[in-house]
Amino acid sequence: MIPFPAARWPKYIATRDGACLRLPFSPEIVVLAFSLLIRLTALAVLLWLAVVDVRTRRLPVRGVLVIAMLYAVDAVISRTPIHVVLTHAVIAGVVFAACAVLFFFRMLGGGDAKLAASIFLWAGLENAFDVLLFVSVIGTFVGILSVATLRMKQDQRNGLLKALSMFSAKRGVPYGVALALGGGLVIVAPAVLAYVSTR
Repeated sequence: MIPFPAARWPKYIATRDGACLRLPFSPEIVVLAFSLLIRLTALAVLLWLAVVDVRTRRLPVRGVLVIAMLYAVDAVISRTPIHVVLTHAVIAGVVFAACAVLFFFRMLGGGDAKLAASIFLWAGLENAFDVLLFVSVIGTFVGILSVATLRMKQDQRNGLLKALSMFSAKRGVPYGVALALGGGLVIVAPAVLAYVSTR
């Protein structure tokens, strides 16, 4: 996983008399803290989307758009170079096009296609393999769970059994869960590691 690209911020400011004054705090720490907060917010939205997908087999467009918008905010705060942002956007476009083909052949839901594009907007080319790996592994477990609960009735009284029955493949496999968990891990992990390393 590619580490978080910390921007270089000045540690000194010039006073009116020409002297240099050292800042009482590290700007990099502040940037990392804000970026971590944004990424944790993205993770919270992804977890919400995963729950909605399990319950309804739908991924609200507004939630997916929030994920993409949070990347834009993070890019501005982190002073991400424009060529990096454009590269991420191109990767997201390619992923959306590929998912649109799968949607055409009824192999993937429309919401899943939009969510995948938003996640790869965050990941870019440098973390694309990590997203594919995590989503594939988690998706395998979700698929197995969906098949295993195929014959379960949803009117279960036990809370755990009722939750498991929601994964039943009768209504389709909730691939949004794998996308949300795998993508969330790739989005949050680099910032967490970078922030911890500066403490």
